[in-house]
Amino acid sequence: MWYHTSTRRIIPALCLGLLFVAGCSKDPVSPEGPEASPVYQDSKPKKKDVQLLSKHYIVIYSGDGLPSDLANQTKRAKGKVTAEFKGAGLATATSDDPDFAAQAAKMPGVQAVVNDFVFYSDEVQPARPFVKPASHAGSGVRGNNPFLPLQWGLTAIQAPAAWNTGARGEGVIVADLDTGYDLTHPDLQDNIIGSTSFVTLPGESYDAQHRTYGTSHGTHTAGTIAAADNNEGVIGVAPKAKLLLVKVMSDAGEGQLSWLINGIIYAADHNADVINMSLTALLPRNGKFRDENGKTINNSKATKDLLSALNKATSYARKRGATIIASAGNDGIDTSQDHNWVRMPADASGVIAISATGPMGWGKAPETCNLDRFASYSNYGTPTVAFAAPGGDSRYPDFYEITTLFGYYQPTYAMDMVLSTDHHGGYSWLAGTSMAAPHASGVAALIIGKNGGQMDPARVEAILRASADDLGKPGRDPYYGFGRVNALRAVTQKK
Repeated sequence: MWYHTSTRRIIPALCLGLLFVAGCSKDPVSPEGPEASPVYQDSKPKKKDVQLLSKHYIVIYSGDGLPSDLANQTKRAKGKVTAEFKGAGLATATSDDPDFAAQAAKMPGVQAVVNDFVFYSDEVQPARPFVKPASHAGSGVRGNNPFLPLQWGLTAIQAPAAWNTGARGEGVIVADLDTGYDLTHPDLQDNIIGSTSFVTLPGESYDAQHRTYGTSHGTHTAGTIAAADNNEGVIGVAPKAKLLLVKVMSDAGEGQLSWLINGIIYAADHNADVINMSLTALLPRNGKFRDENGKTINNSKATKDLLSALNKATSYARKRGATIIASAGNDGIDTSQDHNWVRMPADASGVIAISATGPMGWGKAPETCNLDRFASYSNYGTPTVAFAAPGGDSRYPDFYEITTLFGYYQPTYAMDMVLSTDHHGGYSWLAGTSMAAPHASGVAALIIGKNGGQMDPARVEAILRASADDLGKPGRDPYYGFGRVNALRAVTQKK
C-alpha cells in the first residue's frame, strides 16, 4: 500500500530562493513498535483473495537446466510451453486438461508442477484523481531540479554529499519491476535504456501516458532511483544510472507469479546490476487458495512450490550479478510472528528487504525534525528486514493544515511523503515501503558505479551493511535491520 497526493497543489507562494535541507535530527530511535496511523490514512492492506489459475502452470525442475525436447514432452502431457528459463530450471505452460499437472510431474527431472498464482500487491491501491501540475516557473526556486529541496529522503541518506564524491551511478543498470511507466517523462526519458511488459491482461497499456486518472506507481519508483540531474523537477538517488523498466503488474497492482519470474529473469539476462521490486505478494501458509470461480482450494504444497519457483528465479538473477532489493510490505506487523502469510519477493532467496522511515511534520521544522522515525505502516521483523530507507508517512495529526516551504504550499502531512515523478510529466507525493526500496536500490547503484561496475551482489550487500546508520537497538534490530542506508558512507567505504 502507498498513500498519495499529487503536486497539482504545489503552488508558488514566496520567493525564497534555492535552499537545501540540512541539520535534521539523526538521533538513534528505539521504537516500541509502529505508531498508529491517523484516521484519514488507509487501514492495513486488504488481503484480497489469493487465486490459483486452473489452466496456467509453472514447471519446476530439480536442476537449473531444461530438456532440449521440453516442448514435445509437454505436448505429450497435453500442454503447451509458453516460456522456457533454461538457466533457472523453470518453464511455464498452459493446458485445458485438468490432469496436466499430474502428467507433467512425471516428466524426467521435474520437481513440481504448480498452478500459476494471481496476486494483488499491497503496494498498489486504486488510483486517485491526478491533474498535471502547473509550471513551477516564477516560484522563486532556482537552479537544477527545482523540487530537490522537497526531497527530504535524499537528505536523510546523504545522497547530495555522495554525489559530491563523483558517485552518481554512471555505468550501472537498474531494472525496476513495477506497473506502467511514463516513458516520455522529462526526468526519466534520457536514462531509460529499455522497457518491456509481461502483463497479458486486455487493455493494459505498457506506457502510463494513457492514464488520465490516479497515479503511476512505476513512474514514481523509477524517478526515486534515477531521475536525471537535468534542470527539471526532481532528481534520483543515482541520477546517472540507466533504467530498464519492466512491467510485471497491472496499473491496479494485479500480477501473476509467472509475470514476476519473467521480469526477474529478463532483467538478469539484460545485465541488470540492481533489480528493484516495490511490490508485495501474499502467499497463504495454510494453503487455502481460490480458483477463478471463487471456489476454495486447499493446497498447502502449492505455497511451497510457488516460493520454490520464485527462489529459483532470484537465485538465477543473483548468480548473474544482480543485487535484488524489494519492499518489506505495509501490513505494519512483525513478520517473524506472522504465521498466516509468506511475503514475496521479500522472503525469497537472495532478496534484500527494506522497511520504511518517515518524518512527522517535516514541512513545519525541516532543520530539526527526525527523518528516521519508523513509518507507521511498515512491516518489521527479523530476518525479513535487512535495511531501512526513506518511505515517507502521512500520520501528521492535522489533515487540513497547510505549510509553506521553499516557496510552495502543500498539506503538511503530504510533505512527510516521498516526492517523485508521475505520469503525464507530473510529480506526486507517495508513501510506502514501495518508496523505501528505490532509495536503497539507488544507493546500491552508487556503490556499483563507484567501484567500477559489475560487482558481486554479496559484496554490494556487505558495503550496505558496513555503511548503514545503526538506528534502534545496536546491531541488527527488527525495525531498521542493519540500519538505514547511507549513500555517502557507502561510496566512501574502503575496498
